[in-house]
Amino acid sequence: MDIYTTTGHPRARPVRAACAALCSFAAMWVAPIPGHALDVSQSELLAEGLNNPAGIAFAPDGGLYVTEVGNGGPPNADHSNCTFSPPQPAVERCYGETGALVRILPGGGFERVATGLPSLGLPDGGGEGGPVDVSFQGMAAYVTLGWGGNPADRAGLGPKSHLFGNLVRVTPGGAVQRLADVAAHEARENPYGGNVDSNPYGVLAQPGRRVVADAGANALIEVATNGQTRTLAVLPALPAVPILGPREPVPTSVTEGPDGALYVSQLSAFPFFAGTAPVLRVESDGSGLSTVTAGFTAVVDIAFDAAGAMYVLEVARGQQTPFPPPPPNPGLGIGRLLRQCPGNPVPEVLVTGLEFARGVAIGPDGAAYFTNRGLSPTTGEVRRLAVASCP
Repeated sequence: MDIYTTTGHPRARPVRAACAALCSFAAMWVAPIPGHALDVSQSELLAEGLNNPAGIAFAPDGGLYVTEVGNGGPPNADHSNCTFSPPQPAVERCYGETGALVRILPGGGFERVATGLPSLGLPDGGGEGGPVDVSFQGMAAYVTLGWGGNPADRAGLGPKSHLFGNLVRVTPGGAVQRLADVAAHEARENPYGGNVDSNPYGVLAQPGRRVVADAGANALIEVATNGQTRTLAVLPALPAVPILGPREPVPTSVTEGPDGALYVSQLSAFPFFAGTAPVLRVESDGSGLSTVTAGFTAVVDIAFDAAGAMYVLEVARGQQTPFPPPPPNPGLGIGRLLRQCPGNPVPEVLVTGLEFARGVAIGPDGAAYFTNRGLSPTTGEVRRLAVASCP
């Protein structure tokens, strides 16, 4: 499965640190009036020119970090560094080492702190495999390297292609250390059943473990500090729809809620029917899975603020029902940022007009930070939105 194409694919709790390094970001900005969403152009642009930016997180020192999926590289003469995209069998994605972990500078712009990570690029420059999410435990960054497909197909694409489908640790100095092959766990156990398909996407770093939302495996995978993996929870299929039948859940992110439980966003499968993507709650030990709230569309990330409000990032307008004659038109890439305040079942739309936004985090200043233009190798953005407190 793949997050932005026909079958479905694709972050971490907010760090409540002192404002320190972050406050230099936070010149006062327009905040949305309750009930009145802002256009993305009314949010504050912090950095631009990123290469397919995706996940976003704060380090304990207040530094803001973003993953760049990268755009792979050009095909070799014999195309031996290319493999076909699982959801687009006629399209190649080619290996290169253009993935990176980026730090957003307090004065604007960015610097790459870890480079040379493996990446798969599509002919239009979009990234389909590479660094997709980041979460911190101490000052160590834990980064998922997405794949999408059978892990057996990774071999031979390039010197670092074995790292696709892995969780890696990035030290403060930028050294990259392999922690666990999450895709190999899918190949070995295939907890959801069906085709072997792994795409490690969202990651939550917690003391003693890391929890990965594998969007291909439709499961949460727990990674111990020694790199051992186990299936923490398997997500149930979503309710059936006409013609398509049951839909795969496609977990995109996992974060810790204010109650200590795990909250999991779902993309849902193509064509991302509007209003049919729920957020799930899972006990910390993997038990007690339940639906917290429904009615969202193609959710790619969620985050909580210090007051317990949940921020939801959508990446498609969604296919309207009933299902029309082909081709479907789910408005892929047309996104929104919403917020659901505690005690209020109706979410408010904060920002509209997003273009393949892929990650959201809440800063120590209470503002929402998000990546935008996440399928562009040259115009990717990081933006900030000041928000008023929930009523």
